[in-house]
Amino acid sequence: MTTTMRRRMPAALGGVLAAGAGLGLGELTAALAGGTSPVVGVATHLIDLAPGPAKDWAVKNLGTADKPVLIGVVLLGVAVFALLAGAIGASRPRIAVVLTVLLGLLAILAAATGRTLAPNHFIRILPGIVTLLTATIGIVAILRTLNLNPFDGGGHRKAAAAEGTKSIAHSNQSESLPTTPPTTEAPTIAPVRPAVTTPAPATAPAGFDRRGFLVTAMALGAAGAGGLLVSRVLPDGVSEATRMGIKIPAPASPANAVPAGVSADVAGVSRFVTPNKQFYRVDTLLTVPKIDPRSWELRVHGMVDHELRLNFADLLGRRLIERDITLTCVSNEVGGPYVGNARWIGVPIAEILREAGVHAEADAVRSRSVDGLTIGTPLKALTDGRDAIFAVAMNGEPLPFEHGFPVRMVVPGLYGYVSATKWVVDIEVTRFEDFSAYWTDRGWAVEAPIKTSSRIDVPKGFAQLKAGPSVAAGVAWAQHRGITKVEVQVDDGPWQPAELAAEDTIDTWRQWTFRWNATPGNHKLTVRATDADGQVQTADRAAPRPNGSSGLHNTVVMVE
Repeated sequence: MTTTMRRRMPAALGGVLAAGAGLGLGELTAALAGGTSPVVGVATHLIDLAPGPAKDWAVKNLGTADKPVLIGVVLLGVAVFALLAGAIGASRPRIAVVLTVLLGLLAILAAATGRTLAPNHFIRILPGIVTLLTATIGIVAILRTLNLNPFDGGGHRKAAAAEGTKSIAHSNQSESLPTTPPTTEAPTIAPVRPAVTTPAPATAPAGFDRRGFLVTAMALGAAGAGGLLVSRVLPDGVSEATRMGIKIPAPASPANAVPAGVSADVAGVSRFVTPNKQFYRVDTLLTVPKIDPRSWELRVHGMVDHELRLNFADLLGRRLIERDITLTCVSNEVGGPYVGNARWIGVPIAEILREAGVHAEADAVRSRSVDGLTIGTPLKALTDGRDAIFAVAMNGEPLPFEHGFPVRMVVPGLYGYVSATKWVVDIEVTRFEDFSAYWTDRGWAVEAPIKTSSRIDVPKGFAQLKAGPSVAAGVAWAQHRGITKVEVQVDDGPWQPAELAAEDTIDTWRQWTFRWNATPGNHKLTVRATDADGQVQTADRAAPRPNGSSGLHNTVVMVE
């Protein structure tokens, strides 16, 4: 094995350790400075650059695991890149350094041009700078322990030349040995012995500083692991105790008591009020913002008479209303899980817009999240009398961090991607023709009223039932219109009416129950709903893109 080949394995390991040290200290810098870590910055950039079908596939097939999977993919990519860079460094040390620098520059570029939670530009790129410097110094240190000097471009050749010089010197010495003067006596012929070649010891390559390599490798490993561990224990914004310690004033307009009979008395049906920890979460942020409400501010500007700036105390001091509202994500497939119902407290958006004085020619509001994501909402949906609010509480407590603390938007009747801005910090009154928002730039519809939909919760697909009386149950929704009828079809039979639970409001989902006589064999149950406008849920199948899925949900059961 050549000297260069024997160097590749430790050089490759060194490359990975150098990159790990850079990322670990980059994570620590982000935690200390309040910026975005290099890994999260790159991953967020990948989210923004990914084509629509890739996003749709991730939401459909990975669900809430899409974010950790993406982080894992980025880390794997960095590891492979660093491994190759280190291995290349065994013969081309300069190239290894250049590749390491490029890796660091990628982190800086992602932070400088992508969405981030950093308060200013310098903090945006600071974790990337630390990553770049640490990884570069690390790879140079590793290469030096292998007697490779990337700054003169010839370290690897010098080591090889040294070995060659030794061989040549040994050969020359053999050729220049003094000869014995000739004699007249008959020469004594010595027995010929085969030359014995001593194999090179199977140790480190020439010039390999084993101790230096181990010390450097341990230092890099400790830097990476230590930076990562410390970053995880440092506080990242306000604490859970601080959030729960906020006192939400009693709403001036409380929600009506939930009527008796809103829940179907069937095990396995979705709870009428979805607990906060079970409420679906679909967004593009890989780390959840933990914003200090004392520094939070909402700016209202654009086509208004008076620009407003409201802090959290201002918002809590206004008239609060409490309402039950069901939210639905546009990514929800037919029969999917991305729908939930909660009791919200917040300030009516219409009142704030009225105070600002909206210009007559405006028809849209562009809202912005703390990370820079923008959402476009029809102005009429915020001012037509529906309970559109800047929400501050959810199910009796301040908003959970995952659901937009300290303030988010909630608008009945619209899919979340055009209305439900979480961690909202900016509202611009404008016109649709003058801007485009994050999701509409990616092929989704500009306006997206929620489609009439229904779902079978029980029985689950391929459930085994006993012959005889059986029950199916689920939920149906058509926010801001309401559900007036649900029907179920068994196999290809006629549509039969289901029993509707009591209605809370037209902005909430409605539960239903269907009782039928199950006969032996396999059967398909299909559900459809009708809203208060008389619109029957369509059977035409459509994917979520561009304005929500459609079609009828069904399930197959096996009856014994």
